Parts: sequence; structure tokens; C-alpha cells
Amino acid sequence: MHVTRANTAARLITTLFLLCACAVTGLAQAKSAAEINISVDETLKRFRSEVQGGSKFLAGASGVLVFPSVIKAGIGIGGEYGEGALRVGGKTVDYYSTAAASIGFQLGAQSKSVVVVFMNSKALSAFRKSDGWKAGVDGSVAVVEWGVGEDINTVDIKDPVVGFVFSNKGLMYNLTLEGSKFTKINK
Repeated sequence: MHVTRANTAARLITTLFLLCACAVTGLAQAKSAAEINISVDETLKRFRSEVQGGSKFLAGASGVLVFPSVIKAGIGIGGEYGEGALRVGGKTVDYYSTAAASIGFQLGAQSKSVVVVFMNSKALSAFRKSDGWKAGVDGSVAVVEWGVGEDINTVDIKDPVVGFVFSNKGLMYNLTLEGSKFTKINK
């Protein structure tokens, strides 16, 4: 058998893809309800500390969907997955997974936290009644931008659903959650 550069490159890419797939599978294993709730508490604590006025902002929301760790990995073709909880009135009412796929230049893996805030009961009810809710299709999720040091409560938010994304370096801007699918899971 004659080994060419194309064969070697294809094998290398396949091997790297399989390694990333194994890494994501290991990192994104299903967690128990208790583990998810502990992680959600920590993520909300971080939100309140990094977003000025975050406690008051969350208190006025109809519901908050929190994914403490969404793992994304890929080599050309990528995917992401995470599990979280929907809180209404400060209590967990349901558990959800989020998943998305992407195609394009990408290599490696990263983790992020996602907080989706339902600003009114109509948006929350529509989300809870859905059988798998896809951002950008079943409803839009606006990623809020505001100035450093500015209280989030001074921003005129008209969108019924807003999202916040955190990396290990803090709150991230100019991101979209479009294409992410949220599905209720049993815990």
C-alpha cells in the first residue's frame, strides 16, 4: 500500500477528530440533578458578582435557564453540549440540555457558561411548552451589551429573552446563541 501525504493528512485529521470527540464525551458526561444544581448555584453567584446589578436583574425575571458548563470542540466540524437547570422563583423546576453543531475553521475545545433570562411569563411559558426549543427559530435570544461598570438595570431591555455567556476570563460580548437547541431532560 502506497502512503501519500493526502492519506497521512486524512488519518491525522480523523485521529484528532476522534480524540476531540472522546474528550467532549468525557467532559460532558451526564450529571446528577444534585451536581447540576450545585453548578447552577455557582454560575448564578458568578453572574451576580460580574454583572453590576445582577441580583436585582435576576429577581425581576420570570425564569432563568442556566448551563454551568457547555463544552465545544471541533476540527472543521464542531459540536457543543451542556446540561443545566431552569429556575423559576429561585427554585429548579426542570432540567435541560443544550446542543449545537457548526462547520468552519475551528480546532480545539473550550468551555463556557450560559445564562438565559426570560424577562416575562409569556416567553417563559412558550419555552416550557415547546418540545425542544431552538434559538433563532422558536424564539430569539438577545445577547445584551452595555458599558463597563454600568448597572444592567439601567439598560433598556425590550427583548423577552436575553442571554449572557461567560468564559473562564469573564463575561463575553458579541456572541450569539442562535442555532443552540434546548431540550428538556429527566433527572
